Amino acid sequence: MNIIDVLYERGFIEATTHDEQLRRHVTEDKPVTCYIGFDPTASSLHVGHLVPIMSLAHMQKNGHRPIALVGGGTGLVGDPSGKTEMRKLLDLDQVEQNALGIKEQLSRFIDFGDVDGAVLLNNADWLVGLKYIEFLRDIGRHFSVNRMVKTESYRVRLESEDGLNFVEFNYMLLQAYDFLKLYDKMDCRIQMGGSDQWGNIVAGIDLVRRMRQAETYGITFPLVTTSSGAKMGKTAKGAVWLDAERTSPYEYYQFWINTDDGDIPRFLSLFTFLPIDEINQTKTLDGADINSAKAILAFEATKLVHGEAEAVKAYEASVGMFGLKRLPNEILPSSTIPRQAQKTDDASVPSAYVDITELEAGIPVFKLYHSAGLAESGSAARRLISQGGAYVNGNRVESDNYIVTASDLEDNEIVLRAGKKKFCKIKIKK
Repeated sequence: MNIIDVLYERGFIEATTHDEQLRRHVTEDKPVTCYIGFDPTASSLHVGHLVPIMSLAHMQKNGHRPIALVGGGTGLVGDPSGKTEMRKLLDLDQVEQNALGIKEQLSRFIDFGDVDGAVLLNNADWLVGLKYIEFLRDIGRHFSVNRMVKTESYRVRLESEDGLNFVEFNYMLLQAYDFLKLYDKMDCRIQMGGSDQWGNIVAGIDLVRRMRQAETYGITFPLVTTSSGAKMGKTAKGAVWLDAERTSPYEYYQFWINTDDGDIPRFLSLFTFLPIDEINQTKTLDGADINSAKAILAFEATKLVHGEAEAVKAYEASVGMFGLKRLPNEILPSSTIPRQAQKTDDASVPSAYVDITELEAGIPVFKLYHSAGLAESGSAARRLISQGGAYVNGNRVESDNYIVTASDLEDNEIVLRAGKKKFCKIKIKK
């Protein structure tokens, strides 16, 4: 299939420029080159970056060359797109450290090793040394201020309380210049990004047309929300990171296993490489079968980020906590998930430790829930108990006066559960 059709079919594309010409461009005999920019605001990417990452991976799987552009130069300015206040500005040392972490994570999805493979670049290489007067004369003269302030990213900031400062106002010029440099350097003719990048992408297309008389193209992705309308990747704890030190493989797996039933086919299309014909069959699943599909989504998503061994450990640890019957072979058969998991005592399950003398003396259950991280405070733990959502070793806690003691130990641990899906194992300090 044409890669544009693949991206449409799997739900990646919200809008394109010059759709007919773009399709012709990607069906030429030679591979095409595309790029996406990543802000180096942290040393780890998060779930919100997965749509652009997966789109680059699909481009490479279909024989094209992806460029991942770290915004080391633009990160010194700050992108106003999608923000109502100024982003935190970075220094070059921070950018370089963050870029290393980003490349390591991207390399799990796309191959940077081949001579003709994916490329990781940093726009600080050409932006930091720019001469301001020459840049204004050669690049700035192609931009209309009237047109710029009408774009969504600038308009929102201009209407916000903080407004738009002059440093941020330059961002569109710098991103457009990136497109020009990548066109000159690598014949890159496609820029992709989130829907909030439409104005910046169009500005780059216009700059290349004006200065090189060449046609380039843009693709934007939709903002992914859950069926409840919440922004994808946001939880009560904040972002779901791709870095195992920030979000453990088990926690990452649990994020996906908690997907709403109505989001399963769409998320399988976006966040796994499973065949689309198998994914389409999940639209009619319900009951235990939809739970099997959730397990496969969680396994495949975790495998991409943390590797198959960690995905298996997270899956089996989840089975050990929640229980799961054998997965039917006919549901998403291309998945490598073990169809029969073994219950394991896995260290990836959240744990907390107490001193045996403290446990022998007795610990109020609401305090234990708070210290284990299953409640934000003692009062929150009391509310959880009064609502019937607290369990010790599978038994509902009837009163917040309950005292947990050493007699509650089973196989040298106590399993606390908050609601249906949050667990913590209480273990004895050694």
